[in-house]
Amino acid sequence: MRMATTLSVVVLAAGGIGHAVVTGLDTGITRVDPFKDMKNRPQAGNGMNVLLVGTDGRDRITPEERAKYRLGGAPCHCTDTVMIVHISEDRERASVVSLPRDSYAEMPEHTDLTTGRHHHAHPVKLNAAYAEGGPGLTVRTVESMTGVKIDHYLEVDFTSFMKTVDAVGGVQICTAKPMKDTYTGLDLPAGPHELDGGQALQYVRSRHVDGAADLGRMQRQQKFLAALIDRLTSGGVLLNPVRFREVATTALSSVRADQGFGTDQMLALSKAMRGFTPASSEFVSVPIGDMSFPVKGIGSTVKWDANKAQKLFESLREDRPLAPQPAAAKGPRPVDVGVAPKTIRVQVYNGTRTDGLGGRVDAALRASGFDTTREPRTGSGQERGRTLVEFDPRWDRSARSLAAALPGAELRPVPGQGGTLRVTVGADYKGVAAVRAREAQSGQFEAVRGDQVVCP
Repeated sequence: MRMATTLSVVVLAAGGIGHAVVTGLDTGITRVDPFKDMKNRPQAGNGMNVLLVGTDGRDRITPEERAKYRLGGAPCHCTDTVMIVHISEDRERASVVSLPRDSYAEMPEHTDLTTGRHHHAHPVKLNAAYAEGGPGLTVRTVESMTGVKIDHYLEVDFTSFMKTVDAVGGVQICTAKPMKDTYTGLDLPAGPHELDGGQALQYVRSRHVDGAADLGRMQRQQKFLAALIDRLTSGGVLLNPVRFREVATTALSSVRADQGFGTDQMLALSKAMRGFTPASSEFVSVPIGDMSFPVKGIGSTVKWDANKAQKLFESLREDRPLAPQPAAAKGPRPVDVGVAPKTIRVQVYNGTRTDGLGGRVDAALRASGFDTTREPRTGSGQERGRTLVEFDPRWDRSARSLAAALPGAELRPVPGQGGTLRVTVGADYKGVAAVRAREAQSGQFEAVRGDQVVCP
């Protein structure tokens, strides 16, 4: 996640930054040539694809910092984080796709940079591509796995990450429940937090907060990047040339990039992205088929869901949005829910003395996408003040999704009720709120927009 800083500061610049401000910034970048001698590359699609790689860079941090932020062990010179960042052709959207570092990968034929030995194509974990062949082999491996042509390469390490977060004045993260990880020293109570560079590093590196391990960490990295974009676009950094230069210089001080990524690219993108906000960014992790796919001699790897991953990268090549887009300004924006309304079976009861209300509520829920019985019934005879949703605890996610469509409704678990949810309409009924499933428009992979994950 350290690389996110460079991308946010330089690529997503939203202010009217002039050539004079940007000129010379790229002199701090160390240059690499990951595209040298590459053959049989994927066909270019629309938009621009940046391979963003985060390395551990432990050898560039002071002993005090290493102790404070629990960065033990020798530097591994490996990729801690790998992301494809797609900038749309119209420069109004950034799609961030996280690739698990332990992904099962078929490494192309190559020469090992450390031993000089020639290797035929063989299965590995994705982060081994960097260890064996540096940026060039990493780009080749990602291109062969995804079919997405990479236009630029950016690599950032721990050092740049911490310093850049401090340069923007920290970021705000909201946690729904306490987060503690003894491995990184992360210890956050529930609620909003202002994180400085070192705390932010702990946040994006933690893998032992919950059972989700690397996948949970990738979601936190995405959430962090959205928060960083929020701080940059709302904090005046992009509108103040002096401040922008200070932050950009810090971010680029320990960055490696391809020769083609320079002043002109930064300027074109910064001008194009005036008005960029968290809602302009979207985040997705590659869909997983098997979290622990065993490979002889390598151990447990993360195997992608081939069909869903193919649909995801197809959308990227065709420059299509991955996350559901905000509703048009005409009506209220639908509430995102975890379960698709069409899969939720609902029986409506009229718990009021208003004749025909049950039928109207059944029709409204059906119009919103719910699978209603179309046969509303009369309630127990006692008038209800508050609308009630009764559900079997096994269908709790469906119940929460239905309750989102009935603002103010009471949720009541009824063990053994089965898959049909019961709605008893109360006197407080004011109509059905629009809802939609929290899933990508393709229905193949889950993506979220940045404005859905930043602090409210």
